[in-house]
Amino acid sequence: MNLYQAETVEDQILAVLKMWGMGDEVAHTTASVMVETDLCGIDSHGISMLPGYQRLIDLKQLSVDGAISVIRENRGTAVIDGGNNLGHSTMVAAMNLAGSKAAEYGVGVVTVRRSHHFGAAGYYAKLAADKGQIGLVTSTTRTKAVVPTRGARPLLGTNPLAFAAPSSDPDAPFVLDMSTSTVAVNKVKVYDYLDKDLPAGWVLDENGEPVTDSRDAYRRLRNQESGGLSPLGGSEALSSHKGYGLAVMVQILAGALAGATFAPLKSPGESDDIGHFCLVIDPGAFGHPDDFTRSVSQILDTLREEPSAIPERPILVAGDLERQVRAERLSTGIPLSPALVDQIKQICAQGGIPFLL
Repeated sequence: MNLYQAETVEDQILAVLKMWGMGDEVAHTTASVMVETDLCGIDSHGISMLPGYQRLIDLKQLSVDGAISVIRENRGTAVIDGGNNLGHSTMVAAMNLAGSKAAEYGVGVVTVRRSHHFGAAGYYAKLAADKGQIGLVTSTTRTKAVVPTRGARPLLGTNPLAFAAPSSDPDAPFVLDMSTSTVAVNKVKVYDYLDKDLPAGWVLDENGEPVTDSRDAYRRLRNQESGGLSPLGGSEALSSHKGYGLAVMVQILAGALAGATFAPLKSPGESDDIGHFCLVIDPGAFGHPDDFTRSVSQILDTLREEPSAIPERPILVAGDLERQVRAERLSTGIPLSPALVDQIKQICAQGGIPFLL
């Protein structure tokens, strides 16, 4: 794979977004979130999403010129309509609103309906941690991809959740970002781009047997007919009911509470209506903020300092790996597969804009 500087990747994303008709401010925010995702090593949720977004636009299922609006608001809560646009800029606004409410009232909760894919959930939870607050983010997804424990066909999305908290080191917050499935759909897509076999257990067929051919697996996930991703845990014997339960919890918070759609109940041609849930807590409402961050650091440092059973692989906490990868990629560049670069080149050619990669 070739390496590309972050500025070049961001410029290419921005050019495509503007070519689609996205407003300038929204496009800059979206491109910034997407390239930051790539820098952190979450390759499945950055620039690699452009071909998928193009397909949604072609199908008229995505409104890149849609405007967000606050449709309901109380002192500590709000509901935002995402205008059927991509969710990146909408979620930045939602987390900022939740954060301002938390600063005033101790807790802020904002839900979003009629949104779309927003990239990596951890980015938004970290926005709260960067301000000294605690952030919790969950989201529904547009597709049915995950088979419930004991099921044969997909009914749930990967339904991600993210949690972030500040530590005494402002550059090293705790940032947990996870899907409630064993792996995300877009991770399977990346393996398809690279023509790599999947680890057994990521994707199951209609009989519950592992599918390791990445092309076959990604085809199954796109068709949404039989089989699908396994819930976190992989199998019932390995407690997949826990991942399944977390996925339903996310669906309730980001779907039912937000007033968004549950994918299996969506009518053909109906808007995807993805929902998000944002919770921000101000530690200062419960004690001195410095006491909280010091306690968080004690927890994290205790874990990091524990001797590893594999000496060459030290114990990490959530967020450490992404920070390491980000530092490396700022120096060396972002790796992009030839297959992805070719698809982006085609998008640029079709839109008559410069290809920058």
